[in-house]
Amino acid sequence: MTLRQQADQIIQKAIRRVMPDEAVKSALAQKELGESVYLVAAGKAGWQMAQAAYEALGEKIKDGVVVTKYQHSKGPIGSLRIFEAGHPVPDENSFTATQAAIDLVTPLGENDTVLFLLSGGGSALFEKPQIPGEELADITKQLLASGADIVEMNTIRKRLSLVKGGRFAQLCAPAKVYAIVLSDIVGDPLDMIASGPAYPDSSTCEQAVSIAKQYNLRLSEKAVALLHEETPKTLTNVETVITGSVKELCRGAAEAAQDLGYRPVTLTASLGCEAKDAGSFLASIAQYYADSKESLAFLAGGETVVHLTGKGLGGRNQELTLSAAAGIDGMQDIAVFSVGSDGTDGPTDAAGGYADGSTAKALREQGILIADVLKNNDAYHALKACGGLVMTGPTGTNVNDVAVLLIRR
Repeated sequence: MTLRQQADQIIQKAIRRVMPDEAVKSALAQKELGESVYLVAAGKAGWQMAQAAYEALGEKIKDGVVVTKYQHSKGPIGSLRIFEAGHPVPDENSFTATQAAIDLVTPLGENDTVLFLLSGGGSALFEKPQIPGEELADITKQLLASGADIVEMNTIRKRLSLVKGGRFAQLCAPAKVYAIVLSDIVGDPLDMIASGPAYPDSSTCEQAVSIAKQYNLRLSEKAVALLHEETPKTLTNVETVITGSVKELCRGAAEAAQDLGYRPVTLTASLGCEAKDAGSFLASIAQYYADSKESLAFLAGGETVVHLTGKGLGGRNQELTLSAAAGIDGMQDIAVFSVGSDGTDGPTDAAGGYADGSTAKALREQGILIADVLKNNDAYHALKACGGLVMTGPTGTNVNDVAVLLIRR
């Protein structure tokens, strides 16, 4: 088996480990929801989670709304209304779907239960802004380009929204909310996952204002005023269960590597630095252990960031991989790969990237220099040119990323 084949096998097994189906069913088995259940699912794993819930509850679900990313729906689910919408920037379909969810839950009474299935990507997909959609899209793009991390982005976005920062749970009251959450943020902060529509907000107005100043965000007077409006700090009608996290993704990757004869070493499940720095770091580990007598697999889970300096195409996992490729140039039986568990890396159709000791040479032979590619943030086209893209398609789950360094002996 080639290193690339081993990498693909590790990726497949790791992603299977964090599919939400059984986790959702297990969470439902632990809770009696009553006979009047209304479903709202939002996020990249929204369809998969809704399908699992429908299989478990069937006709108990009176009505429901599912909103997920474009091309992430796999077909009808009973009588549920399924919407596909924009990510990472919300669009009119995001707003239409979210309004449908608001209309569904607003009339409910104290004997009703809202089954709220939430996964990563919900910040863009589940949105009803208090400012024009065009301005919200511009602010989101500013935050993405600035290198702001997901917590900083959500601290801003929840104050511009009618449903984020606990406000959706307020709209559901007096109905009860049972939230099942698939975490895509390191440390599983419930108020930050998809900007916490059904969880009390721990961030403050002061923090939001500070972030806006730090990144020199261009904001209208209305947006500035909203940053000073406080979000709900207590909610009495919500119960929440977390069903998955990046730690499970790392465990799945580690077990798959072990099955292939590697000794796995999990470095962290909270990686959060610049993607280029993470790639360089993994390459430095490869250099240190180049003389190892045993096969080693170093794993790092989390979510890196990219500071845009160019106008190319790529994502954090592809950029991490290409950065590592420069550091392992010419090394034998060493590979680095990094993937997003949802199957989408940045604004591309790739899940991530793969590189080994031959990658940098293959690019040079085509006149492509890694330093230039990274400066232009164009990892996608460079990896495509050398067969280094990892393509999985939409996976149906979303629990951050995992990067792996393989040293085969």
